[in-house]
Amino acid sequence: MSITEQYDTYPYPARDPKDERKRLVRGSPSHPVEMDHFLFGGKRNWRAPIRILVAGGGTGDALVQLAQTLTSAKRPYEITYLDLSTTAREIAEARIAERRLSNVTFHTASLLDAPDFGTFDYIDCCGVLHHLPEPDEGFRALSAALSPEGGMGLMVYAPYGRAGVYQLQSAFGTLSQGMSAKDRLKLGKAVLKAVPDAHSFKRNQVLVDHKKSDAGFYDLLLHSQDRPYTVGELAEALRLADLKPAGFLPTAQYDLDRLLPEGVERPDGMDIIAAMDVAEKLRGTIKTHVVYAVPAARDVLHANPKDPWAVPHFKSLAGPQLAGLVAKKGKIVLDFQTETAVLKLPKEAAQIVSLVDGRTPLGALRERTGLDEMLFASLWGRVHDALVPWNELNYSKLLV
Repeated sequence: MSITEQYDTYPYPARDPKDERKRLVRGSPSHPVEMDHFLFGGKRNWRAPIRILVAGGGTGDALVQLAQTLTSAKRPYEITYLDLSTTAREIAEARIAERRLSNVTFHTASLLDAPDFGTFDYIDCCGVLHHLPEPDEGFRALSAALSPEGGMGLMVYAPYGRAGVYQLQSAFGTLSQGMSAKDRLKLGKAVLKAVPDAHSFKRNQVLVDHKKSDAGFYDLLLHSQDRPYTVGELAEALRLADLKPAGFLPTAQYDLDRLLPEGVERPDGMDIIAAMDVAEKLRGTIKTHVVYAVPAARDVLHANPKDPWAVPHFKSLAGPQLAGLVAKKGKIVLDFQTETAVLKLPKEAAQIVSLVDGRTPLGALRERTGLDEMLFASLWGRVHDALVPWNELNYSKLLV
């Protein structure tokens, strides 16, 4: 069965367009605020139109997030959607129609055809490159379609957090040769029940797609073409396509120093990618890599927490909510599937935090607090250092 036939039978992820009436699926990459932070230093002029390519858009999560966020912000955009699955495309189209969004053009096409549609300021490609017979061709095609000052958001599978997946994919593939998609699904579910509890897949706590829907089960365990990337392999794939990383999300999960006990230091001369590669091995639970990338010749722009014109945005909590936790406990707790991260923030920063609304620049925040420049910079610097590595704080002028 071809990959196109698979996604026509089981479009992924499973989505009901009617659900657009009650929720917006948010995620990384491809939220405009996050894009701005990692790709444009938090300084993009959103009043200028942005050309976006959603390459291998599936049932439309990234597409809808992009179009709805920019529409709500009343900012100009043009989005081109590509996917080989007509069924997935129909669902994506229905979701856009349900929200009455515009300026989206749909094409039944491969991401390998991306350069044929022009150049783009931003390219989203999530969960697609690792399913290509020659993934490097996909990286090159996307690179060729990216404008010199643009950037892209990618998601590819990672090996260690998907422990057990590839053994089962191989076994199920052998057992289900010549079967229809529905018969393969039936077989896979039956055999998985008989797999011993000691199997690495059944002991893997981070994999849940197979429990959510038939499409999730098929995509995870019955896929006929699927290769994961380590950090090092992904960085090399980007290099071969004349691209380079602008940021892995969340950065903290790839920070080797956070994983080393006192008295153990990284070897002298170890570069950042090598250190991240070791961190990935030590952590052992990363199942996908989310990375922002830019052309190799382009500078990587970092948001500056000392820039009075930088506009901060909190991700999980609104400013007043976060400020309440900071004032009371001096910390916030982030719960992930595999770990709990405790982020310490100075209680004295609660006043600043309470005023963050995604519209007010840091300079104006300082004036409202009445704090002198040195104290404000010190307190905000500690907030920045605690939250940015966990992607809980971004900078963007999207709403200004």
